[in-house]
Amino acid sequence: MPLDKTTAHDFVKVLNEALPYLQKFQGTTIVIKYGGNAMVDEKLKAGFARDIVLLKTVGINPVVVHGGGPQIGSLLEKLNIESKFINGMRVTTEETMDVVEMVLGGLVNKDIVSLINQAGGRAFGLTGKDAHCIKAKKLKVSVNSPDLQKSEIIDIGHVGEVESIDKAFIERMTDSDYIPVIAPIGVGSDGHSYNINADLVAGKMAEVLGAEKLILLTNIAGLQDKEGNILTGLSTDQVNELIKDGTIYGGMLPKIQCALDAVHSGVTSAHIIDGRVPHSTLLEIFSDTGVGTLITNDPTGEA
Repeated sequence: MPLDKTTAHDFVKVLNEALPYLQKFQGTTIVIKYGGNAMVDEKLKAGFARDIVLLKTVGINPVVVHGGGPQIGSLLEKLNIESKFINGMRVTTEETMDVVEMVLGGLVNKDIVSLINQAGGRAFGLTGKDAHCIKAKKLKVSVNSPDLQKSEIIDIGHVGEVESIDKAFIERMTDSDYIPVIAPIGVGSDGHSYNINADLVAGKMAEVLGAEKLILLTNIAGLQDKEGNILTGLSTDQVNELIKDGTIYGGMLPKIQCALDAVHSGVTSAHIIDGRVPHSTLLEIFSDTGVGTLITNDPTGEA
C-alpha cells in the first residue's frame, strides 16, 4: 500500500533531520546501559533490539551493558533468599552471587542476544569474567555508625568496582561486526566473581573505548528541575551547580556522577533518557530535540 502524501512528507522530513547525525556519528562507538522498564516490556524489548541493529547497520558501533536487578530480586524471592541493601547496593553473599550470575550471565544476557540476532544483528553475549575482560576489586562501603560520630566500613560481600577493562578484547568484537552484550560481572585477582553496578560498568566501558556517547536508559524522563521540567544541553559545571542547590539529590546522584565521570574522562556526551519511550535511543541520537538529558564538557551544553 503506497504512502499518502502527508505520511511520505513526514517520513522524508525525519530522514533529512537524521542525516547530519548519521554522517557525524558514523564509525564512532556508543555505549548503552540497558535497564528499567525497557527490559521487561515485550514491545520495548523488541524495539530496542531493532534500534541496536539499525545503529550497527548505519556504521555506528553499539556496545550494550545491561542490568537485571528486578529479575535477580524475583528469583531470590522464589528461592527464599533474603535481599538486603546498604546504600542502595545489594548485599551479595556467595549464595546470592550464584543467583546473580545465573540471572545476568544466563537468562537476561541470552534473552537480549537472542532478540538482537532475531532482528538481523550479530550479538555476542558475555560477562566481564569471559577472558577476564573486566577485572574487579572488592567495593568498600562506608556508612555512618549509630552514634553518627564516625563512619565504618561495611562488608557487603561479592560487590565490586571496575579495576580495568580489556579494551582490545571488546574492540576485536566491534571490528568484526559483532555487537557486544555485556553482563556487569567482574573477576577479581583472587578469581572470585563480583557483582558491579551496571551504570558504573557502562561508564567505565565508555571511557576506556573512547566512546562518542554514553547512554543510560532509565525509568524517568530525564533530569528535571524543581518544577518538573526536563533539563538538557547541560555542561558539567551546570550539573555541579544543580547538585549544590539540591535540584539533583538522592538516588539520582550516582547516575549523574557516572555521567560526569564519563565526560570528564573524554566521552563526548552522556545522556540520561527514558527507556519507557519506544525507540528512545534512536530519538536521542538522531533527532534535534532528543528525549532526555544531555551532559557534555562543552560550556554551551552542546555535543
